[in-house]
Amino acid sequence: MQYGIYELILYFFLYSFLGWCAEIAYAAVRHKKFMNRGFLNGPLCPVYGFGMVLILIFFGPDLDSFLFRAIGCGVVAVVLEFFTGALMEKMFHCKWWDYSGYKSSLGGYVCLPFSCLWGIGAAVCLTFLQPWLERLISFLPLWAERTAALSLTALCLLDLISVSGALLKVQKISRIDGFAAGMQKVSNKVGGAITRGIVKRMTRAFPNLSKEGANSLFTARTKKEKSSVFAEGCGFYKLVWLFFIGAFLGDIVETIFCRITMGYWMSRSSVVYGPFSVVWGLGVVVLTLMLHRYRDKSDRYIFIFGTVVGGAYEYICSVFTEIVFGTVFWDYSKIPFNLGGRINLLYCFFWGVVSVVWIRNLYPPLSRVIEKIPKKLGICLSWILVVFMTFDMLISSMALVRYSARYLDESPRTAVGQLLDEKFPDERMERIYPKAIIRAVSGNSQPAPAQTEN
Repeated sequence: MQYGIYELILYFFLYSFLGWCAEIAYAAVRHKKFMNRGFLNGPLCPVYGFGMVLILIFFGPDLDSFLFRAIGCGVVAVVLEFFTGALMEKMFHCKWWDYSGYKSSLGGYVCLPFSCLWGIGAAVCLTFLQPWLERLISFLPLWAERTAALSLTALCLLDLISVSGALLKVQKISRIDGFAAGMQKVSNKVGGAITRGIVKRMTRAFPNLSKEGANSLFTARTKKEKSSVFAEGCGFYKLVWLFFIGAFLGDIVETIFCRITMGYWMSRSSVVYGPFSVVWGLGVVVLTLMLHRYRDKSDRYIFIFGTVVGGAYEYICSVFTEIVFGTVFWDYSKIPFNLGGRINLLYCFFWGVVSVVWIRNLYPPLSRVIEKIPKKLGICLSWILVVFMTFDMLISSMALVRYSARYLDESPRTAVGQLLDEKFPDERMERIYPKAIIRAVSGNSQPAPAQTEN
């Protein structure tokens, strides 16, 4: 089922509220008192809303089994909770939750028991609650749906601004006194009942914010001198270079794989200019972000993690390209143990193997080589690469949209559409994307099944 933007906004707020209720109930049982565990002041936990919206967008009729739904929802929960926790730690220099006490945790951001719980809970909502919510929202007139969605969004943004402003004040004071002392100073000295209330609530609801460990972590980061090494650690510039290296190597690997298995050479590029597979490039970035700090883990651990995350990532990419471009770039329907033709168990295992090889053998030497690039030159080249890939992906997206439109006999309505038809006719698009399947609005598709990802 396809959802409109206003429907998704309403589902975001509904599930954010339900998630907030679940957090309140959990805190009440554990701490024996009421505690607003949300990041915002209002009764919302946005991470739950974002998670369910992603599930609604990407998990459609492919997941007709409750078991598959629970697994898929659990994987989304792992990825979303990991990156949310890492992003918030990066922004505020402190962990807002910590699962380090669990043996199966990854960086303290996620752990197996809670991920399983989220997966089962989301699957229950998707199976039993979502149909009821769909019927409820269907009774709303379009004007009421839009008004509610826009009003709630405006209130949420105001709430977010107030909370972020209070925390930024904490950070400013903490640069001298440390994070824990900064929380106390803001609470005591900064004017404004709203700001004081936010800080006090945060301190009570998230004990990690005032721990000495968080304080030492924050002061260590703020006192760190600016490095003269280009792309040190795993920051933006390092990831830009890893993206291009992964995209290029992925395209080469797929091209050779097709030559060995099919007997002929074939383009496996995701873009119209250059031998780059965007799926592989982004996959390398995702795996590096999630695993580079855990290279000391066992190969089995990295393999399992890469298998799960790689499979989820490939599934999401498949749904995204079909929704946005009306085109399917790979189809595993003829391979056993597939899920909707989007992923299959064999290639999920391949992602696991790639994860081990990447983290163990390829990432360390490539990282050292990148860091040897002169800093000024590296920054300049990085932005050139970013601009080039942005342009390449934009042109490729527009060309794909026109490619799908021509299949539906839609004439170009603008001069840009005419230019795209002239520069990227069907013959050229078929050379670049030889295994693409164009999905028509009626549900029919151009028969050109593929068996490797692009």
